[in-house]
Amino acid sequence: MKLAKRVSTLTPSTTLEITAKAKELKDAGHDVIGLGAGEPDFNTPAHIMDAAKEAMDKGFTKYTPSGGLPALKKEIINKLERDQELTYKPSEVIVCIGAKHALYTLFQVILDEGDEVIIPTPYWVSYPEQVKLAEGVPVYVEGKEENQFKITAEQLKATITPKTKAVVLNSPSNPTGMVYTKEELEELGKVCLEHNILIVSDEIYEKLLYDGNKHVSIAQLSPELKEQTVIINGVSKSHSMTGWRIGYAVGNQTIISAMTNLASHSTSNPTSISQYATIAAYQGPQDDVEVMREAFEERLNIIFEKLNQIPGFHCLKPQGAFYLFPKAIEAAKMAGFNDVDSFVKALLEEEKVALVPGSGFGADDYVRLSYATSLDLLESAVERIANYMAKVAAK
Repeated sequence: MKLAKRVSTLTPSTTLEITAKAKELKDAGHDVIGLGAGEPDFNTPAHIMDAAKEAMDKGFTKYTPSGGLPALKKEIINKLERDQELTYKPSEVIVCIGAKHALYTLFQVILDEGDEVIIPTPYWVSYPEQVKLAEGVPVYVEGKEENQFKITAEQLKATITPKTKAVVLNSPSNPTGMVYTKEELEELGKVCLEHNILIVSDEIYEKLLYDGNKHVSIAQLSPELKEQTVIINGVSKSHSMTGWRIGYAVGNQTIISAMTNLASHSTSNPTSISQYATIAAYQGPQDDVEVMREAFEERLNIIFEKLNQIPGFHCLKPQGAFYLFPKAIEAAKMAGFNDVDSFVKALLEEEKVALVPGSGFGADDYVRLSYATSLDLLESAVERIANYMAKVAAK
């Protein structure tokens, strides 16, 4: 059977692909260190799991409203008021099956064929694929390393065309870990307001910030920018709830209503048990969030220095999330390869260290390492990479 055109141009998720390959090698008995997965290595906090068990015991295992439980919407609204001083109504909130699903649904309701979405590079792997699935056109703007991989207002303005519908901003960023400042967001926001461009603000890593950096949502800068912005967030990264699959979108009521209508015909509703668990995540103590953040910061400070000492690797220090994104093309060339993808494959085969090539993020000369794993494993992984580079240098 001939498949639909909409899936013919899709590429597999690079992060999931490398994780699957590492698992395959590990299942075959190899000592593999996987640094590809984008999820915390901590378990979900106990009080959240207890809330899920209580919900099951009480029989809360039925359908819920398509847009999410009213009680959960209330907690999301409270969280945004508490953290960003933003005020939303329940009709401006939709709960989805993860932040990825929130993004997918958003693009489905705002894009027509040929509509353009500006995506800064490096980007999270699913942004362009989701835009293409909605028959939109991803338009890339390079976030240069000398500007911490962030785009400028001048770059944004130069890229806008009559077909531009939206721009995606991800801060803290996956894969670079960089954070937009308030001043940078204000400048980008002026351009978006001037050209009536919707801002898709992916804030899933907002709780994971280091070296005193602070999260600023572009929606909190002015009432006009709030109306022009759809915030995407969730509990996967902040509360180590990746498998629970709860994310959300907040923004313009017309957009949220359309997303809710689409969800009613596609997913019915997010999992009831996960929604009750998320209520507990936002209502309960946030100590575990800080413990996890502190652990990531400790790992970052140790591994960053060691990685930068390996010949052929050059890395800016991330300000958030849990990824390092070093330039590795020189390391690849030293190992006899013309591209980073081949270098990553060789490293996995010979040293059993799984990294993600930057090609999946629109940055061919780079690799992504997740430090959401134990410090012992991280140090072993960096040691293996250093050993590999020493071996190729000795040839």
